[in-house]
Amino acid sequence: MRLRELAELVGATLEEGYADLDITGVASLQEARPGDVTFFGNPRYLSQLRSSVASAAIVPIDCTEQVEPILLRVPNPSTAFAAVVAAFAPTEIVREPGIHPSSVVSPKAQLGQGVSIGPLVVVEQGAVIGEGCVIEAGCLIGQEVRIGACCHLYPNVTIRERCILGDRVILQPGAVIGSCGFGYELHEGRHEKIPQTGIVEIADDVEIGANTTIDRARFGRTVIGKGSKIDNLVQIAHNVQIGMHSIVCSQVGIAGSTRIGSYVTLAGQVGLAGHIEIGDKAVIGAQSGLSKNVPSGSMVIGAPAKPIKEWKQNNFYISQLHKLYERVKELEKLVGR
Repeated sequence: MRLRELAELVGATLEEGYADLDITGVASLQEARPGDVTFFGNPRYLSQLRSSVASAAIVPIDCTEQVEPILLRVPNPSTAFAAVVAAFAPTEIVREPGIHPSSVVSPKAQLGQGVSIGPLVVVEQGAVIGEGCVIEAGCLIGQEVRIGACCHLYPNVTIRERCILGDRVILQPGAVIGSCGFGYELHEGRHEKIPQTGIVEIADDVEIGANTTIDRARFGRTVIGKGSKIDNLVQIAHNVQIGMHSIVCSQVGIAGSTRIGSYVTLAGQVGLAGHIEIGDKAVIGAQSGLSKNVPSGSMVIGAPAKPIKEWKQNNFYISQLHKLYERVKELEKLVGR
């Protein structure tokens, strides 16, 4: 790709004299070589931009650094770089429509036009799969499952009976949708299993990460709202409800019947107790533990979680404890203790 083509792609103004420069690849600031385009969007990486030997760099529109890479200034470098990466990406693998001969598809299942069923897939009776779906190797589609149009299930996904997927849902390898909720009652010295008779309902444009598990409801529905994105290795328990366009990062654990609003961010390794509510647009910092409701728009962190300003202040005080200890020791010497 010539540099002028790249500039047009991201909507950047190009300095004169560089229009025909060849750009042959994309790379990070540290790994970029001549011929590569990179991007800079975070001030903490300024030293890497200054030392980069990339041919071009996509930078914020107000960047005035004098560096070796030719600067392409844009309002949002990350978004612009994503478009460039897509332009240089290998050709997407296309799964041909049809049913692999090793798969087992019930005659009582319904498949829409253009569906691709890979090797060793099982589709049970009453399942409905919308047009244009791709079901890759080793997946299980349980009885009476309903899958919307243009969904993509990567290898070894399990969707248990009666669960529902909207359109354009992506399930990464090993995701499990509709496993039994973790419900038991201690009766006469034994843990008796409580039947989990509900379902999981996943709305349009949701993506679920690899080896994430979403439990079916005890009754009713466990719900993942439209456009929400869930990372790898997340556990979502029975009757949880997540609103629209929320982000749930890796290793989060959400206990049963918790309600999470729209545009919420749960950072990595957050743990939520059951039966609490997280308001819209709340941000929960990494490794936080929550046992109480969080109002809309809040930013909290810690275990137990606190407003981020209070958490920072407390951490500062803790960092000063050694000084306080030394002062107390000196005072004790003065008073003869």
